[in-house]
Amino acid sequence: MIAGPTCSGKSALALAVARAAGGVVINADSMQVYRELRILTARPSLQEEACVPHRLYGVLPASEAGSVAWWRLRALEEMERAWSAGAVPVLCGGTGMYLRALTAGLAEIPDPGEEARAEARRLAEEIGSAALHARLAAADPETAATLRPSDTQRVSRAWEVWRGTGRGLCAWRREAALPAAACRFRVIRLSPERVALREAIAVRFEAMMAQGAADEVRSLLALGLSPALPAMRAHGVPEIAAMLRGELTEAEARLRAVTATGQYIRRQATWFAHQRLVPEGDEIIFEMENRISEQFMERYMQKILSFIENDG
Repeated sequence: MIAGPTCSGKSALALAVARAAGGVVINADSMQVYRELRILTARPSLQEEACVPHRLYGVLPASEAGSVAWWRLRALEEMERAWSAGAVPVLCGGTGMYLRALTAGLAEIPDPGEEARAEARRLAEEIGSAALHARLAAADPETAATLRPSDTQRVSRAWEVWRGTGRGLCAWRREAALPAAACRFRVIRLSPERVALREAIAVRFEAMMAQGAADEVRSLLALGLSPALPAMRAHGVPEIAAMLRGELTEAEARLRAVTATGQYIRRQATWFAHQRLVPEGDEIIFEMENRISEQFMERYMQKILSFIENDG
């Protein structure tokens, strides 16, 4: 597993490790699964995908909502395919809940049903995330206390689970029905300084705009999808959508998108600081001044490969 915050250089390192170790790169980023969002989610380029096999990138339409349970099943399937081909699965992403679903298991939550899902989407659109969170707090205070009122996706999910099953998400999650994967994981975690990450985020967003991010969002909006869907909340989508509607200038959209991504990085750092994916001996953490560079890989690649191959 190659884990770490957004814009730390995980994809470049995963590609280098897969090439050196004979591996298959498996996406563990909750937004890079969406087909319509290659630019704004910084998915590997077609040239990079041609270097080594890449799996679970761009496999879901934006009209569908991916989930940690869906991803866990697909990731296990791709890991089995890699092993069968004699390759090393290299899981790469910053969605900690996805990675933990493999290393620690996952509570199996029953399908709440389409009626509950439709109600959650409708309420999120009609009354907004904060008001829906207030209703959730009255019905399921335990789960509501773990969610930010502005997090439309997770608040809607919590509401639909409570409405459809009669129990809250936290109650279901205490029952680990889906076990950890039956294998040993080695985790390489990147931890660049946040100042460097903020600078890298700004540079990357500029590059995304130059590559056609606004056209990507325009095409996404043309699908007429619910704003509560995960793909519609991807970093940069709400801000660019507001720009296209004339509600923000391009400069304002850039600033808001970069700021929102920076706030997400802080949440990622907090999560990784408090959630251990594997025992200490199976994780190596690189505290870095900057994101991944060619110099970093030249200096540490042999150490990383030795760490992966060590069975001790």
